Amino acid sequence: MPTLFRLLIIVLFLGGLAYAGMFALVTFVNVEPREVSQRVPTRDLLGETGAPGGGGTILPQPNVTSTPSQTGGQ
Repeated sequence: MPTLFRLLIIVLFLGGLAYAGMFALVTFVNVEPREVSQRVPTRDLLGETGAPGGGGTILPQPNVTSTPSQTGGQ
């Protein structure tokens, strides 16, 4: 029985430490939101294969069409 009490006390102590850590983060850390932007090259969006430096990287082709698909489900 003393081993069970020791285990419960250790688990409660570790849970208290975790709770105290989360409380300290919420109390003392002030988050300031800011806008983040990252430029994506057009060749990555359109799937062009001409890589700078002549690497010849094969990128997947986009699945974009200007006509609607002809499915018979409707």
